[in-house]
Amino acid sequence: MPAPERIPARSMSGPDSRAVLDLLTHGELTVRGQVREASNAVLYCSVAHEGEEAFCVYKPVAGERPLWDFPDGTLAQREVAAFELSEATGWGLVPPTVLREGPYGEGMVQLWIEAAPGARLLALTEDEEAGEGWKAVGPAQVGEDRTALLVHADSPDLRRLAVLDAVINNGDRKGGHLLPAPDGRLYAIDHGVTFNVDDKLRTLLWGWAGEELPPEAVEVLDRLDGELASGTPLATRLAELLTAAEVDALRGRVKALRATGRHPEPSGQWPAIPWPPV
Repeated sequence: MPAPERIPARSMSGPDSRAVLDLLTHGELTVRGQVREASNAVLYCSVAHEGEEAFCVYKPVAGERPLWDFPDGTLAQREVAAFELSEATGWGLVPPTVLREGPYGEGMVQLWIEAAPGARLLALTEDEEAGEGWKAVGPAQVGEDRTALLVHADSPDLRRLAVLDAVINNGDRKGGHLLPAPDGRLYAIDHGVTFNVDDKLRTLLWGWAGEELPPEAVEVLDRLDGELASGTPLATRLAELLTAAEVDALRGRVKALRATGRHPEPSGQWPAIPWPPV
């Protein structure tokens, strides 16, 4: 019997994207290992269906650690909702993600992204200001008596992600969640702590805080405002994954971003930087 054909990264966009989602939804999951540094159960798997195969991440609901500020057993649904929002923007920043049954019960299954080695999206500098091509986040403690300036790349994809994070109210945007792929695209993972009704935005992507949103982002937000109206396909899908209050809060964040026309700034009511930052 011939070996299954592996799904390449390029198949994640365009007409082949539905095939990837079909593979993740209906394929046979085989656990290959565990990502042990994760706070919740994260299993590295292969998934095979009708002669095609891919690697993926499987996060069973049963392996979720309870959180004080999120309902138990809802992180997998939030991961899928983040994918749905990413797709609605047209930016394709979140890898294909589905909710399905697996070897350890219902969970989130997401296409595995192999990050390109050597890509630099975050850095520490001894300079007082960010250099060309970088945006300043803020000072970071690097020793008992030393601080350095934390910076991130001034890239269009990171800026799109900063807007998406503001929309989904991402409470945990760390450096390790940024995956530059070998084809030059940027993907973002780990969206379990999103869509809270309260302001929970914690991110390393504060470099554009207070700046005007680029025209591209304004256009996307205008479109999202309509696509999130009650009864639309997107709103109906999100209602299967989130509470009614969370969907209403999502609509409110989109409207607030459209009204200000600017990237949000730290509220001061919640830690602005996730810990640990990577």
